[in-house]
Amino acid sequence: MGISNIITLFGGVALFLFGMSLMGEGLKKVAGSKLELVLYRLSSTPLKGVLLGAGVTAIIQSSSATSVMVVGFVNSGMMKVRQAMAVIMGAIVGTSITGWIICLSYVEGSGGIVSLLSTSSISAMVAVVGIILRMFSKNQSKRHVGDILLGFAVLMFGMQAMSGAVAPLKESPAFIRFMTAFSNPLLGILVGTVFTAILQSASAAVGILQALSVTGAIGFVEAFPIILGISIGAAVPVLLSALGARTDGRRTAWSYLVMQGIGAAVVAVVFYVANAAVHFSFTDMVMSPVSIAFVNTVYRVICAVLVMPFLGGIEKLLNALIKESDQEREANADFDRLDERFLKHPALAVEQCRLTINAMAKKARENVGDAMVLLYEYSDELAKKVEQDEDLVDRYEDKIGTYLMKLSQSELSPKENERVSEYLHTLSDFERISDHAMNIRQVAQEKHDKKISFSESGEHEMDVLLSAVNEILALAITAFIEENYEKAYRVEPLEEHIDVLCDELKLRHVERLQKGECSLQIGFVFNDLLTNFERVADHCSNIAIAMIELKKDEFKTHDYVINLKELHAHNFDKLYNEYAEKYSV
Repeated sequence: MGISNIITLFGGVALFLFGMSLMGEGLKKVAGSKLELVLYRLSSTPLKGVLLGAGVTAIIQSSSATSVMVVGFVNSGMMKVRQAMAVIMGAIVGTSITGWIICLSYVEGSGGIVSLLSTSSISAMVAVVGIILRMFSKNQSKRHVGDILLGFAVLMFGMQAMSGAVAPLKESPAFIRFMTAFSNPLLGILVGTVFTAILQSASAAVGILQALSVTGAIGFVEAFPIILGISIGAAVPVLLSALGARTDGRRTAWSYLVMQGIGAAVVAVVFYVANAAVHFSFTDMVMSPVSIAFVNTVYRVICAVLVMPFLGGIEKLLNALIKESDQEREANADFDRLDERFLKHPALAVEQCRLTINAMAKKARENVGDAMVLLYEYSDELAKKVEQDEDLVDRYEDKIGTYLMKLSQSELSPKENERVSEYLHTLSDFERISDHAMNIRQVAQEKHDKKISFSESGEHEMDVLLSAVNEILALAITAFIEENYEKAYRVEPLEEHIDVLCDELKLRHVERLQKGECSLQIGFVFNDLLTNFERVADHCSNIAIAMIELKKDEFKTHDYVINLKELHAHNFDKLYNEYAEKYSV
């Protein structure tokens, strides 16, 4: 096997991987968001989950893509770990269909009509149709179909190139000795695992094994352990997708590896013990692309049948191995309050909502506080906490919002209706406050990475603004949690002063720029912070106004603010002057 064969082999691998990716992406685009919707809705039982996972994976040609999707569903709280495990088990079975598609690349005809079934003929016809759809169709769906066909054609040409490149190996004694070394099951499993982990695709690994099988040097005893290893190595891209995920998301990703590891171990032990006692005649057969596809499919189906009854036990094992953080445990306890059984008792349901949204409000305030700390003492650990808390606040919004919408359909008393309206109006403000904490975190990271420091006067101004924002957060959140309307009335005067303060700080910064005391780079960071702090104050104002106006059975934010200023209601002028004196620069 010369250097040209090696180059051709790698070129064939590249074409194969690109074709498979192009075909899978095209299939997903043709299906649109329907695949995600189907996965989410139709996985209520383990059997449905397995069948669904197998079907979706057969369509998109990637067990990793299906598994990553369900990891995302679990991470967002839309799906339970047990449901996701069943879908992943089905995906593991469904990915074996690619091996059968690859078999088409080995169909050759001797002439006449039969020659139309050869690889070159099929690939050429598919490519021509694909490029016509891709280039000349104005319909987006047809263009995606063109991508699917082109991906299929490229995949076929890649397989043909790989097969042609390795053909000389059938005469090589060194290659035959190398392949027979894999008859050691442990070595074969290890090689299959590592090889697939590098490629990050079980389908690609099986395809390359099929290409090597045309040399006639691969028997069942060599191919079988490699196939076992391939199934284990395919877990790597799924594990990578769970980096930074919540505990349940990580448990779901690791379930892929655990299920395949258990399946491979059980099948290997049973098969090799039985073979030692009986010696199955088929172990002496020389493998072909078709037989490899067959063994791969049968093995994956057997794994699914073996593992299915023990999904509950595997889930418990994962729960024991991957512990929840204190933060997640606390959040899940909050979410457990929103039990649908309480919907039949609106008074209880409203109280559960109150406790949960209060926890959300505290978390949003805490997140802004952590982000402020990052401006002065940046650390990757605290930055990651801000990011995780933002994700948690988003989950609070989803859970509480869904529950409140269901609760609003119940028969509520006037007081209960007032509470539900207040929570619905303020929910998004708490979420947006946490969003701005993330923005501040990003500005803090930029300030840290670029070693940006404010001038002495700029530092003082920022300290004053941070103190004012901390106070308005404390006022708004405390007023909401304690239902303290006196504190709620104090929010708008402070918000008004923060707006004026931000405008004044912008003018002062422009003056420093003109004098050359600050750079444009510092200016971008400074202005970003002003914008985010001003928005945080705006959302605090929204929370206070919602409390006050809904208590009066109306919600007219604009009218309330105008009346508050023009009529000097609730000591607006006095409070405004107090804050102007307290937070002056």
